[in-house]
Amino acid sequence: MVHVSEWQFLKDQWTPAAPVEKADLTGKTVLVLGANTGIGYEAAKHFATMKPARLVMACRSQERGAAAVASIKQSTGFDAELWLIDLCSFASVKAFVDKFEKEVERLDILVANAAIISTKYEKTEDDWETSIQVNHLAPALLIFLLLPQMFKAAELSSSEPRIVIVGSMVHQTARVPEKAFLAQSALEELGSRQCCEPYVARPKYNLAKLLNLLFTRALSDHLPPSRPTIIANCIHPGFCHSDLLRGILDVILWVFRALVARPAEEGARQIIWGAIATPDESQGGVNSLRGAYVSSSHVMEPSDFVVSAKGKEFQGILWSDTVRILSKVDPRVQPIVERYLHHQEIVCVDAYNRRL
Repeated sequence: MVHVSEWQFLKDQWTPAAPVEKADLTGKTVLVLGANTGIGYEAAKHFATMKPARLVMACRSQERGAAAVASIKQSTGFDAELWLIDLCSFASVKAFVDKFEKEVERLDILVANAAIISTKYEKTEDDWETSIQVNHLAPALLIFLLLPQMFKAAELSSSEPRIVIVGSMVHQTARVPEKAFLAQSALEELGSRQCCEPYVARPKYNLAKLLNLLFTRALSDHLPPSRPTIIANCIHPGFCHSDLLRGILDVILWVFRALVARPAEEGARQIIWGAIATPDESQGGVNSLRGAYVSSSHVMEPSDFVVSAKGKEFQGILWSDTVRILSKVDPRVQPIVERYLHHQEIVCVDAYNRRL
């Protein structure tokens, strides 16, 4: 892939977004993570107009989440559900899944949208660097634990359920230090104080978006190749007005956003596209969405690193490390991986042992 130039970036930002995709979601369940503001909220609003059986808006704040649910009710007439989740806490993710298992039989669309830009080195209650946990590990835990409900939907539906992970074009500027390839745990190395300091917000966020894309591709590689199965893709929504930059004291960035950023609703159209659209057969049809990186309502090739031998090597390392770590966080992860994901146990053990 040719690195996206500044001019191409600006052209993409200023090109009107395609109209939002529409589908009949009758009988289906949709979960949007980080749904109280920005593109997550706008995506939830779009889903509400498609009349799903259930629309779960997963938010950290009761107050802001309740306001978002009320706003969607007022604008669409749809009764969405507010469920609380805090990605800084694995216990919160597990409690969310416990509730989901009891109350929801199937899950047809999962949008992993929540993200943060950390401004300083901090650790969560689980002793992980905040950006690593919130942007990668906690969403991955949620995805793994909800796979049974998604495969249930796959068995019941004529279409394949989808996992949409919100990424970004900034993944192409991310760099993976060589130490992460050699460490016993790549994620522990990337989250270590030595690796993170001096802490600079934007490179750390760019790395998180690279992890999102690599995890999407790895997950897609391990999903069963034939039905019943799931489609996972990674969406670049564009540079949008949102609360993501709160706490960032960068005047140039704020001015740049004022001049270039598109409305959050336009970014949300990309999420909807990844969740329900079917590309033309001339573009590869629905199969082109498997593990795809999507930008401007098209499947695009990701960065040179992602498709390189080195990138594929790190993708395997990341996958093995993520499964190993999360299997210790929740004992349900490994059995789910072994039952639902193609050749997963062999791949994980081999990739992990090569670094010991």
